[in-house]
Amino acid sequence: MNIFKFLKNVSREMKKVSWPNGRQLTRYTITVIATVAFVSVYFGVVDFGITEILNLFFE
Repeated sequence: MNIFKFLKNVSREMKKVSWPNGRQLTRYTITVIATVAFVSVYFGVVDFGITEILNLFFE
């Protein structure tokens, strides 16, 4: 398969994609940012807790 045929097929497939509208995109972006923030805080708290527990035992 040559490169031009490949790019033509890619273009054809991209036209079939269902793209989100602006409102959906905003909602999805907020969901992703909130999830990342929650997971970051969660692991930060867990890490801090484990560090403090280990400091109690080894100091």
